[in-house]
Amino acid sequence: MKEFDRLVEIVRKLRDKENGCPWDKEQTHASLVPNFIEELYEVVEAIENEDSAHLSEELGDLMLHIVMQTQIASEEKYFSMKDVLKKINKKLIRRHPHIFGDANVLGATEVKQNWERIKMEEKKERKSVLEGIPKHLPALIKAQRLQEKAASVGFDWKDVRPAIEKLDEEVAEFKAAFQTGNSKEIKDELGDIFFSLVNISRKLGFDAESVLNAASGKFSGRFRKIEEHHGNDHKKMQQTSLEKLDELWEKVKNERN
Repeated sequence: MKEFDRLVEIVRKLRDKENGCPWDKEQTHASLVPNFIEELYEVVEAIENEDSAHLSEELGDLMLHIVMQTQIASEEKYFSMKDVLKKINKKLIRRHPHIFGDANVLGATEVKQNWERIKMEEKKERKSVLEGIPKHLPALIKAQRLQEKAASVGFDWKDVRPAIEKLDEEVAEFKAAFQTGNSKEIKDELGDIFFSLVNISRKLGFDAESVLNAASGKFSGRFRKIEEHHGNDHKKMQQTSLEKLDELWEKVKNERN
């Protein structure tokens, strides 16, 4: 693609040792990580806001980081853009035998199972199907990926009902732990509740991170309405009874519905 080649050339010029940009020239793989992560989250935000114009822009910013990281690697003689593209092309073909081969699948679930199976065959050094999940992933995403990987080898309920029953069981165990006052037990059982909720979300076909982000956004919108009711005077809010604040919350909630 002409525009992609142009981007690669622009980045190469920005990194030129003699005539490049002072900031771009001093960047390393590691120094770019915070900005890389920020750009990724901006892409996610654009998707969640269903803002296609913004998404187009943010995908460009993310692509810039990919090209920059590859350019740095190329300068160090580690790998080139051609190497990166060849690897992903081969991987996609290899892991979609139902498209590029003669394998048969019954649906998306079986596709994901095949993907994990093929990955395990490729990465023979891994002892567990759970290996390969980045340790710095947000907790909800990590929990969902763990569950998906376990499901790929059959460790999963066929529908969501047992998962809901498991949540009820975990809530009961949390209540029992709470009665003991043992903070470690309480923390452990609370974690089990979170993990069960992620499982229910996964079984329903939802992304747990997005579900919680949506709930947080809903809370933020309602809370701001309560602040506006008090003229954004937070001292006045502090002097308002919790009962009154709760009444306002329910009013705002009903307005939204």
